[in-house]
Amino acid sequence: MAIFRKLWWFFEREKKHYLLGITALIIVALAQLLPPWVIGKVIDEIASKHVHMRNILFYIFLLVMSAIVQYSFRYIWRTNIWGSAARLEKTLRERLFDHFTLMDQIFYHKYRTGDLMAYATMNLTAIQNVAGSGILTFIDSFITGTITIIAMMIFVDIRLTILALLPLPLLSLMAKFLGDRLHDAFRKAQDAFSDLNDKVQESVTGIKVIKTFGQEKEDVQDFKEKVNLVIAKNKKVALFDSLYDPLITLIIGLTYVVTIIIGGGYVVKGTISIGQLVSFMSYIGMLVWPMFAVGQLFNVLERGNASYDRVFELFKEKSHIIEKQTGIAEKARGTIQIDLDEFTYPDGQNPVLQDIHLQIPTGKTLGIVGKTGSGKTTLLSLLLRTYDDYKGSIYFGDYSIKDYRLDAYLPAIGYVPQDHFLFSTTIAENICFANPEYGEEKMIQAAKQAAIHEDILQMPNAYETLVGERGISLSGGQKQRISIARAFITEPNLLILDDALSAVDAKTEEAILEQIRQKENHSSMIIVAHRLSSVMHADEIIVLEDGRIAERGTHQELLANQAWYAKMWHQQQLENDFDQRGAE
Repeated sequence: MAIFRKLWWFFEREKKHYLLGITALIIVALAQLLPPWVIGKVIDEIASKHVHMRNILFYIFLLVMSAIVQYSFRYIWRTNIWGSAARLEKTLRERLFDHFTLMDQIFYHKYRTGDLMAYATMNLTAIQNVAGSGILTFIDSFITGTITIIAMMIFVDIRLTILALLPLPLLSLMAKFLGDRLHDAFRKAQDAFSDLNDKVQESVTGIKVIKTFGQEKEDVQDFKEKVNLVIAKNKKVALFDSLYDPLITLIIGLTYVVTIIIGGGYVVKGTISIGQLVSFMSYIGMLVWPMFAVGQLFNVLERGNASYDRVFELFKEKSHIIEKQTGIAEKARGTIQIDLDEFTYPDGQNPVLQDIHLQIPTGKTLGIVGKTGSGKTTLLSLLLRTYDDYKGSIYFGDYSIKDYRLDAYLPAIGYVPQDHFLFSTTIAENICFANPEYGEEKMIQAAKQAAIHEDILQMPNAYETLVGERGISLSGGQKQRISIARAFITEPNLLILDDALSAVDAKTEEAILEQIRQKENHSSMIIVAHRLSSVMHADEIIVLEDGRIAERGTHQELLANQAWYAKMWHQQQLENDFDQRGAE
């Protein structure tokens, strides 16, 4: 019953609906007592050979009224109890999705996508069942069982009732024993389902890679193993669950045996009539549902309890990015000043960035180059407030980036990542993602600046063309340029291109960068690139090596240094010359 205490906050909020639903359940339970009583009365009249039509019509009237009352009030409890359960699901789904949007990168490193999908589906459904079928089963079984037992005592015989119910304590003992094991088994089944969910998500996302390397059989085999594990765990849940029904059947059988032996003796002695015995047997039949409901109830409650614990463990996770609710609400603008002494990843041991001191005046461009793993993307992550736990300071204008509210700071940045994620909707909706109210003129202008407008016009439905999941119907270069247009349209005060031009040719790259430079009062810009031609026109270029600035200066100054930058420049020029000769 612990899950009821955990959900008490919701039951209090919906108390009017639950009280109405429970009242309707009580009325239905009372109405159900009439038919067995009527049957007993009719049998007694038949046995006495004094059947009066007036009495028969009265009994028929009672049966009809009982049916109407049950029908009407069943509708009332269903709409109130099931309706409240649906509202609980809605509340938890919204809260969980809001929680996902507030979490930081550390959270998504800890939890896999498949796990989170399981939380949002299977677990929430199990919790909803507690507020719906759990409450119904608990209240209905308790009310129906209690009222039926009272009717057995009043309408038949109290001694027979007590004797017939002697096997019932065995049910509560076994229910407790099986319930504990069901809770543990279901939790393990949920964990296995999460792993399976994650496997499916990874396989569908990476299907191209799987096919390219010919790993279909191995992937299917891995999937089958996870499916078998889920089945094995759920079989254990089903095993404990299935033990309830035979137990209840045994208890009901014992109750019937006691009733037939002792009740038959009472009839012979004249203590009760034959009609009362038949009513008593009917009432025992009515107890079958409450007893079976106990088994179903423990199943629902243990599943819901395990799911509630899992979901609310997730809610306990806190983002490491602390937003000041009273922070600066104006859109960030001005010179960017980076004075970073040291940064280490939360799960790391050694610093990945050290002694980074940079200034990017308004309208100026910084180029960042270096070997893979030198810290380029990590530096951008700090600017984007993916991580906040570092030694030093980063200022945007006159204020530390930690002093801004996130909804004022992040919209000031147009970020084009290495992984160009597109939503499975139209090109227009992808470009206008930041604000669907952007007009067509502004959208087309952003597309032209990203050198993708002409390509879009060649597509079947132009800007209304569906791009498919993650932009699967587009080439790598087209996805990059749509991502760039999505950043351009927001008119950011800082534009970050994180190796965002790698999939376009040199001519297109130069056209995009020239469009940016020609804009009046164009935004400050950070270009991270492996192709040095992307940064050659930057106002300052830094070379990162092992998390430190190894070189800095303009393109010409770095060429004159004859260090890593100059060597890479000459190497890339030779490669370009070789490619051009090959093309000829």
